[in-house]
Amino acid sequence: MITIVGLGPGDPGMITRAAWEVISTTRMLYLRTAVHPTVTALPSGIAVHAFDDLYEQAERFDEVYEQIADALIARARGGEPVVYAVPGDPLVAEATSRHLLRRARAQGVPVRVLSGVSFIEPTCALLGVDPLEHGLQLIDALDLVVADAPEHNHAPSWATLHGYAYAPPLLPFPLIPTRPALICQVYSRSVASHVKLSLMERYPADHPVTLVRAAGVAGRESVTELPLHTLDHRSEFDHLTSLFVPPLTPLADLRGAEGVAFVVARLLGPNGCPWDRKQTPQSLRPALLEEVHEALEALDADDDAALVEELGDLLLNVLMQSEMARQAGRFDAGDVFSTVAEKLIRRHPHVFGALDVAASDQVLHNWEAIKRAEHAAKGTQRHSALDGIPPSLPALAMAQKVINKAARAGFDAPEIDHAWESLAEELDELRAGATDPAQAEAELGDALLALARLGWRLDVDAESALRSAVARFRRRFTRFEALLEGRDLHTLSVAEKLALWDRAREASDDADVIR
Repeated sequence: MITIVGLGPGDPGMITRAAWEVISTTRMLYLRTAVHPTVTALPSGIAVHAFDDLYEQAERFDEVYEQIADALIARARGGEPVVYAVPGDPLVAEATSRHLLRRARAQGVPVRVLSGVSFIEPTCALLGVDPLEHGLQLIDALDLVVADAPEHNHAPSWATLHGYAYAPPLLPFPLIPTRPALICQVYSRSVASHVKLSLMERYPADHPVTLVRAAGVAGRESVTELPLHTLDHRSEFDHLTSLFVPPLTPLADLRGAEGVAFVVARLLGPNGCPWDRKQTPQSLRPALLEEVHEALEALDADDDAALVEELGDLLLNVLMQSEMARQAGRFDAGDVFSTVAEKLIRRHPHVFGALDVAASDQVLHNWEAIKRAEHAAKGTQRHSALDGIPPSLPALAMAQKVINKAARAGFDAPEIDHAWESLAEELDELRAGATDPAQAEAELGDALLALARLGWRLDVDAESALRSAVARFRRRFTRFEALLEGRDLHTLSVAEKLALWDRAREASDDADVIR
């Protein structure tokens, strides 16, 4: 038999009577740690064995928990009545108890748990907080420590492939920011630093938090309120330190999807914005198209601030459409999230399943097979490899999409020389048919299609390339106009125009480099 007792939060007066009686009558008391204020007040005459040395030998806490559980179970199976004492309550923020219960039950060793006073009760008393009033969240500080994820050489992250240092995200975020949270075992400045950085992913840097030390230990209790970003500027951390994080209001929870969704629901709800409430899914269509183009412009300009804003506008349109659909009883944002998440998981069995792939072309092959199966399951089997291309795509983008789909279906020569030759042939035909407007239009279309095909073979997005070229031309032409210095362009000779254009191009290119 193993009996697990709680030593309370630190004041010997908070040990329960039942726990004290068990401790007083045992010959050997096993302690997870002797670093607890109550230990010095234990009854005299009992032998004590603490497992503190295991923390110095093991590399991971899980190893310590497993070794403690194995040692206690071995003693119990040998016939020794085992009494194991842990800080606080045995089943509140105590990982060794969970490990011990699980392993003991698997081996048929009976375990009795004597509940005690945890750190939560005196902490809430110091803060004046009722844990049930607003749904207090309880979390271990180590759950906010993002562990470094070593990357395998054969499967690096996007960051590594593109020359950046990879930092793993804290996903899913373990807290709901609109509810209060109590983070326990902030036992060092290093842990406090990790907690701060993780919380600042969702909370404002100046969000007021409260550091609580030695709750339930008479004469040592302290409560300190401070801005979140200064949390690790202090040094007084130990195993009795907790952090209280007050909730954000829904309008302050701005770094998560829930906060933006709340704002959108408010705009479209009763007493919301008159203009927003007049809109319809169709009336938002032009804005959606406009935001896509503005996002592309920000990408072309390599302007992170603009891209952040334009991606936000795109997200706003998605959430507006979803909230309108929710109010109409059609679907909601949850359907949008789950549909795309399920599709990504389903189409990436090499990431989320056991399928092994060697290269990206094999990924694309599997992707197409999975998509065919999906369409068959929905009864929307496509009859052509070119089905599924949106007709609203810009012509150049549509051309490259058509070429891409045809090539993936097997309709393409393996050598890039064929694409160069096709372009040359189409340009010759365009020159030959230039005098006939109808033929010139047809031949120009063929030449543009051949050019789009060549861009695809060169792994160049034709739509982006043309958009960038137009932007360059506009910058150069603006400089060209400035160089005219009031002269009428029509009065200049071709040679003069070309000379000015060369100067404008050089000046514009220099400005681009500087930018």
